[in-house]
Amino acid sequence: MPEKTLCPRCAYETIEHVYSSPVPGAWDVLQCAQCLYTWRTSEPPRRTQRDAYPDGFRLTVEDIRNAPEVPAVPPLRTKPEPTA
Repeated sequence: MPEKTLCPRCAYETIEHVYSSPVPGAWDVLQCAQCLYTWRTSEPPRRTQRDAYPDGFRLTVEDIRNAPEVPAVPPLRTKPEPTA
């Protein structure tokens, strides 16, 4: 991971290495510790670099603080038994 990597979405400096490609050096998966944005280093600059990330999707600390709670995913429904 290059030094001084910023989160493309919120510009936070704490980036965690989540996973590396089974092919050494092909790509890494990184995650922001603040907004939880996750990206693969092989993605295009509009997904991996702060200066190329779309303005409409950028977040500030205030945006993150005021974000509504994301609802939990409900349990899967079971299939009804077929009737004869």
